[in-house]
Amino acid sequence: MVKELTKRDSSSSNSPNSSNQSEEQTAAAKNAEPKTKPEAKPKSEAKPKKEREYETLSGIPLKSVYGPEDLKDWKYEEALADPGIFPYTRGIHTDMYRGKVWTMRQFAGFGGPEETNQRFRYLLAQGQTGLSTAFDLPTLMGYDSDHPKACGEVGVCGVAIDTLEDMEILYKDLPLDKVSTSMTINGPAVIIYAMFLANARKRGFDWKNLNGTLQNDIFKEYIAQKTYLIPPRPALKLIQDMMVFCTRNVPKWNTISVSGYHIREAGATAVQELAFTLADGFAYVDAGIEAGLEVDEFVPRLSFFFNAHIDFFEEIAKYRAARRIWAKRMRDHYKAKDERSLKLRFHTQTAGCSLTAPQPENNIIRTAIEALAGVLGGTQSLHTNSMDEVLGLPTEKAAHIALRTQQIIAYETGVSNVVDPLAGSYYVEWLTDELERGANAYFKQIEEIGGVIPGIEKGFFMKEIADSAYRFEQKLQSQDRVFVGLNGFKEEAPGSKIEILKIGSQYEERQKSRIKAVKERRNAEQVNNTLNALKDALRKNENAFPLLLECVEAYATVGEICDAMREVHGAYRETAVL
Repeated sequence: MVKELTKRDSSSSNSPNSSNQSEEQTAAAKNAEPKTKPEAKPKSEAKPKKEREYETLSGIPLKSVYGPEDLKDWKYEEALADPGIFPYTRGIHTDMYRGKVWTMRQFAGFGGPEETNQRFRYLLAQGQTGLSTAFDLPTLMGYDSDHPKACGEVGVCGVAIDTLEDMEILYKDLPLDKVSTSMTINGPAVIIYAMFLANARKRGFDWKNLNGTLQNDIFKEYIAQKTYLIPPRPALKLIQDMMVFCTRNVPKWNTISVSGYHIREAGATAVQELAFTLADGFAYVDAGIEAGLEVDEFVPRLSFFFNAHIDFFEEIAKYRAARRIWAKRMRDHYKAKDERSLKLRFHTQTAGCSLTAPQPENNIIRTAIEALAGVLGGTQSLHTNSMDEVLGLPTEKAAHIALRTQQIIAYETGVSNVVDPLAGSYYVEWLTDELERGANAYFKQIEEIGGVIPGIEKGFFMKEIADSAYRFEQKLQSQDRVFVGLNGFKEEAPGSKIEILKIGSQYEERQKSRIKAVKERRNAEQVNNTLNALKDALRKNENAFPLLLECVEAYATVGEICDAMREVHGAYRETAVL
C-alpha cells in the first residue's frame, strides 16, 4: 500500500523533467506544442531599480560600514577621555551606574491633587525613586479651573493646581526632603514653584534640603510647545529672579531643566534638538551672568531634558555630543572653573511622538529600545512612556509596565555593569562627531541672527522645525520610513483592546468648588495688596520672586497672578511662520 501511494505521488509530479512521466503524458505534451513559434516580442528596457538610501531618522546619510578612515586625526584624550574626565563624552561620573543607578521617574498627574497624590504613593511603593509631576492644560496656560477657557480640560492631561491648598493636597505626607521632585511646567513655573516652597515651609521642611527640578524653560515654549503667557524678554526676567533666589536659598534645586524633549516632539531632527537645546542653555547662562551671578555659582544647578527617539545609535551619539559641546563651551567661552559647571546632567524621556495608536502594545517594545538608548547614552534620570499615552493618560497597569521596563534594564540586562560600553565603536564615534558638527553649524546661524530671543521673534526655530516635520511626514507617506502598525504591517481587524483612562467632569466641578471655598475663607484685602505689590515690582524691574511667595501664601490663585503679569507685560502673540 505504501509503495502504491509513493508511485502515485511520483507520477503526478509537475516537473517536466520527471523520470516517472508516463508515455501517454509525454505524447500529449508533444501534441500540445504549437506547430510554429510565435514571433518574439522586443524586450522593453528594464527600469533601473531605485537604490535604497540608508540614513538616520534625522536624515544623516550612512555608509554600510565604518572603520579607522572615518576617524582621521581622532585622538582619544581630546574626543573621549575616560568616563568622568573632560570632555565627559563617556559620562559625567567615573563609575556611572555602578555607583548609583539612574533616577526612575514616571510622569504622574491627572484629575485633581487627590488622585495624583494616590498615584505618587503607588509609584513610590513600586520602587520609583523620584516624583515627576504633570499639570493640566489650564494650569500650564495660567488659567484657573473656573475660567471659561478651562471648560472640559480640567485634570485631563495632568493635575489641576489653582491655589496653595491644591499644592498642599498634591504632596500631602510625601517625604519632600528625601525624594527628588520634578515639575513639568514653564509659563507659570515660578508661581507653581513658589507654591511648592510655601507648602514645604508650612510643613517644616528646610529649603536647603529640598532636591528636585523645575522645568522652567520658557524658550522652548515659544519654539515648540506654545504654553506661554507673556513676551520672551519679561518672561526671562522672571526666570532670572528665581535663579538668584534659589542660588541663595534652595541650593540643591535645579532651577531650569533646559528641554529639548518638546522641540523633538514638535518635529525637529536629532541635530536640531541638540543644537536648539544647547543654544537655549547658553542663553540661560548669559541671563544668569546678566543677573549678577557668577558662572560657577549657578550653572551647576542647570540640568537638561532630552528626548529618546527610536533611532538607537543616533540617540546615543546625541547625548555623548551634548556632553562634549557643553563642557567645551563652559570651559573655553565662559571660563568655568568648577568641574560641576562643565558636566551636563540630563533627564531622558522616551519619545511620545514615536508611539502609535494602532497596535498599541508595540509601544512597549519601542519604549524599551528608547530607554536602553538613554541608559547607554549616560542619562541621570529616565521616564519611560506608557503604551497607552497616545490614547490618553496612563492607566495604573500601563504605568506599572513602563516602570518595570526600566527596572528590567537596570537589574537584568547587565548594561549598567560597564561604563559607556559602546566607546570606540567606529560608527558611534563618527556619528557623535557628525552630530557635533551639525550643532556647531546651527550655533553659527543663531549667532548671526542675534541670539535665541531674536531667533524666536523672527520665527527662525519654528520654521526650521516645521520644514523638518514636513520632510519626515513625506517619508511616512511614501513609506521610505516604516512605522510598524502605522504605515507598514497594518492589520485590517483591530487588535486587542486596551483599557483607557478617562477623566470625567467631576474633577472640574470639585476644583471649581474648592476655588470658591478658598476665596470665601482667604483675606481678600491681603490678596489684593500682594497682587498690587507684585505688579509694582514687575513694573520697576525688581526681583519679583519674594512677592510671588507672598501672593501664593495669601492664597491668590494661579489665574489671578498670571493676570497680574499679563496686565503689566501684555499677552504674547507669536510671529506667524509660513
